[in-house]
Amino acid sequence: MEIPFFFLSLRRKVLRWADAFLDLLPNFLAAVLVIFVFIFISRQIEKIVCRVMSRATDNTSLVNLSSRVIRIAVMAAGLFVALSILGLDKAVSSLLAGAGIVGLALGFAFQDLTANFLSGTFIAVQQPIRVGDVVETNGYFGQVKAIKLRSTVIDNFAGQYIEIPSKDIFQKPIVNFSKSRQRRMQLNCGVAYDTDLQQAQNVALAAINSLPFLQAGKTVEFHYQAFDASSITFLIWFWIDDTKAGPPLAMSEAIKALKQAFAAEGIVIPYPIQTLELKNKEDFLKPLAKPLANGK
Repeated sequence: MEIPFFFLSLRRKVLRWADAFLDLLPNFLAAVLVIFVFIFISRQIEKIVCRVMSRATDNTSLVNLSSRVIRIAVMAAGLFVALSILGLDKAVSSLLAGAGIVGLALGFAFQDLTANFLSGTFIAVQQPIRVGDVVETNGYFGQVKAIKLRSTVIDNFAGQYIEIPSKDIFQKPIVNFSKSRQRRMQLNCGVAYDTDLQQAQNVALAAINSLPFLQAGKTVEFHYQAFDASSITFLIWFWIDDTKAGPPLAMSEAIKALKQAFAAEGIVIPYPIQTLELKNKEDFLKPLAKPLANGK
């Protein structure tokens, strides 16, 4: 019985594929082995880089970024070596060219994402802020909880975590209150017009200087500002050490100390006063006179 031509052709193709696979099998096994070896090497190099850089800097973001980039580079090198063993050199070149085109297209499509990653890299290297710093940026005030490549997480002291894109952190002003560990506070107040102004100034300075969280070496400043509607206003500038008291607590204690000191010396902090001028008093008094005329 003759075997149909279709089955004979299929048999020859299967045999050719089997022969090609057997010829390629040693190279294939070698390529797989190379990939596993490079994966192992990349992990060991990542650990070594982390250990060495951690001794040189406390910038965890920079350490993690550098070690990750090196690991990816080693694994990519292993992949290219494996492809070369398989005789796919031309495929490697085509793959690189295609990756470049795809990367360019993705760069245009995800400009904001790319900008955030690049900004996160610069933040990790330059360190304008660190984890634990108290900062004000992009209209938010709080403590930095995490610095990632794409964003920075800030605790606003109100039970809320705010994630700000790295691009906005990098491009906009940052006020870092933790760099110098000191901050100037401003307390506004006023005294009555019949107050002895020199006495009020002396009492206020003594009250603020008694606070335990003032920054050493900084002078408390007192300045009268203006004749207001019901008082003569003044401001007090004082510097605090934020390791001893944060701004809200410092302001609260300063207000209590000033109020107690003024009360002890009989210095009045006046209430706002408004004066009403009646152009036509008779029209105003008519509704009041009617009940009196009726005996009510």
